[in-house]
Amino acid sequence: MFAVIKTGGKQYRVAANDLLKIEKVEANVGDIVEIGHVLAHGEGENVTFGAPFVDGALVTAEVVEQGKNRTVIAFKKRRRQNSRRKIGHRQLLTTVRISEILLGGAKPAKKATAKAEAKAEVAAEAAPKKEAKAAETAAAPLFKAPKGEPDDLTVIKGIGPVAAKDLAEQGIITFAQLAKLTDKDVAKIDEHMPFSADQIKDWREQAKELAKK
Repeated sequence: MFAVIKTGGKQYRVAANDLLKIEKVEANVGDIVEIGHVLAHGEGENVTFGAPFVDGALVTAEVVEQGKNRTVIAFKKRRRQNSRRKIGHRQLLTTVRISEILLGGAKPAKKATAKAEAKAEVAAEAAPKKEAKAAETAAAPLFKAPKGEPDDLTVIKGIGPVAAKDLAEQGIITFAQLAKLTDKDVAKIDEHMPFSADQIKDWREQAKELAKK
């Protein structure tokens, strides 16, 4: 038996035990999640289509891994205007293994993690912890900013005012700092900030030239 499901704005044809990478689902590894948007199901040549979804149909899946897709670079250049823009994006992905395809309102053998109920119950308790964690993160930048006047990082192609502000909040304020970033530092920024490793390495090379002036 197979089913066609919709999740993350995309459609997938799945069967039991299939491994599938979908857009991120809020769940821990080992959790069972339910996908109720079943567009069609069938076995062999017998196929039932929904309008748009099949009533009483449900697909359950076990979360195998949480990760990221490869970095996608978007580069734009305007001719004769000395304008370039380079942006990287890494899509968050969840790898799941299809457990069951259920029809007619059948109940799953393994219950999905009751995250909706749990979130409602612990929201009040979790909020102060999240605020404290956010404050701690804000108070502890990734790098120690040097003394003296900061450089105008927006001179570097690819760094706009927003990116420069984000870097400054993490202690990076000079060309010399960017130029001296190690590959380990690049990996740390890639993990904690919305910039890809390729972007940071490009900025590092430009900063090396600017730091000499």
